Amino acid sequence: MHGDGDGWVVSDGGGHFWGRHGAAGLLLRAPGPDGTFAVLLQHRAPWSHQGGTWALPGGARDSHESVEEAAVREAFEEAGVQAAQMTVRVCVVTHEVPGWSYTTVIADAAEQLRTTPNRESSELRWVPEHEVAALPLHPGFAASWERLRTVTAEIPLIS
Repeated sequence: MHGDGDGWVVSDGGGHFWGRHGAAGLLLRAPGPDGTFAVLLQHRAPWSHQGGTWALPGGARDSHESVEEAAVREAFEEAGVQAAQMTVRVCVVTHEVPGWSYTTVIADAAEQLRTTPNRESSELRWVPEHEVAALPLHPGFAASWERLRTVTAEIPLIS
């Protein structure tokens, strides 16, 4: 699906960032079998930017959307998860340059939901949070993962 946010932004430093109005991703947590939590990750399709890496479902924010709306929409488009199946907990700006930002929306689901990948995903997987860093992560997600773990550690999982 294409919206008015699709497109690249070039920063003053020459960096290229997807999303004319910024971008957002959904860090969806669900209870794991060992009392911790698992995170829904997307294995990015080989043809996509940073293809072959693991990241959160997410993408460009359209001009009329809040970061929460954009993250939830992207998770529905890329993973088939419904807004009614989750509770948004907090939003964290995880990357920012003048004129562009990426916000991670942290949400909880009562269980590890069934997912349906779209063409942007090679695979979707519920990954135990302590195993996430062992995967080949998208560089932006890798740079923010430890900070996100610190934030999620302070928020009890709603189950």
